[in-house]
Amino acid sequence: MISFAWLAKDMPGINRDIICHRLNVKPQAKAKVQRRQRLTKDKAEAVTEEIKKLREVGHIREIQYPEWLANVVMVKKANGKWRMCVDFTDLSSACPKDSYPLPNIDVLVDRVSGCGLLSFMDAYTGYNQIRMHPEDEDKTAFMEIKANFCYKVMPFGLKNARVTYQRMMD
Repeated sequence: MISFAWLAKDMPGINRDIICHRLNVKPQAKAKVQRRQRLTKDKAEAVTEEIKKLREVGHIREIQYPEWLANVVMVKKANGKWRMCVDFTDLSSACPKDSYPLPNIDVLVDRVSGCGLLSFMDAYTGYNQIRMHPEDEDKTAFMEIKANFCYKVMPFGLKNARVTYQRMMD
């Protein structure tokens, strides 16, 4: 079956029974609420717009009383637009590294040599197709100007997120 989705909201996501992202927070780790960082007007407007998009596609939800709370960091892209990132430094430091082996590009190329067909999958929003485990959603909380939100899908910047993505691909 081939499926095409032209909009992020049209992608159904991966069933949690197949894979979901779990945070293995060390039991002795203390939850941390970061001190709010101020944003300039243009950055704040970009955050508001990104929050609106994420809410429309169902990737985030509003949260009250989070134990973990991170700041939004805005990064300027090459095209001059802003990219919204979340500073998961504290949460990541509370999780051990998952040593699942990531692929070696040379091995991947060797495996496809001699094949009659080669297909490339566009994984533009691949991370956002993997859901967070319901017990861990609250830990991905971040601050916006008027409210706090958390991810229902695996966001970029979490420790071991690329390992979870690789497991799904394997």
